Amino acid sequence: MQKTFGHLQTINQHKIKVTSLCFRCGLYKQGLLHDLSKYSPIELKTGFRYYQGYRSPIDAQKETEGYSLSWLHHKGRNPHHWEYWLDNSKDGIKPVPMKFQYVVEMFCDRVAASQIYLKEKYRDDSPLKYYRDNQSHVCIHPQTERQILYLLGYLKQFGLDKTILQIQKLLEMDRQGLPLPI
Repeated sequence: MQKTFGHLQTINQHKIKVTSLCFRCGLYKQGLLHDLSKYSPIELKTGFRYYQGYRSPIDAQKETEGYSLSWLHHKGRNPHHWEYWLDNSKDGIKPVPMKFQYVVEMFCDRVAASQIYLKEKYRDDSPLKYYRDNQSHVCIHPQTERQILYLLGYLKQFGLDKTILQIQKLLEMDRQGLPLPI
């Protein structure tokens, strides 16, 4: 029962943080819809079974079973994950550019996850460090990678409040169809 409540508390806390960050950026619909698939039976089952409190249950499931049906379910329904943007071609799997609004949601997701899992150890460079530590197995479009690295680097350098102001400007440019300077 402790794992069940622990997992529900973690995903609820994460959802609230990401929703708040998305709202601050101006992404209201994305904030409301963020990670709703985590409440589906397949994802909840994994969360309840593999909950540890300091990392994603999906990682624990992958270590134990070699793969995660929950992750396959999750990434296929949530466009803020770079894995959602992989496509088959005659030359194999290739990444396609993410829409910028989803790059921003990915940024919000990374910040919230870092804050929740690191707790008092969180610093504004934590999401960038996490990304860099896992970059070797990321298959992301170069444009998308430039954008997420820009946002995570901006956070490290200027802090969350200034980064959100910068994101608001960039989202407005994107809405107007203007090329982003990143």
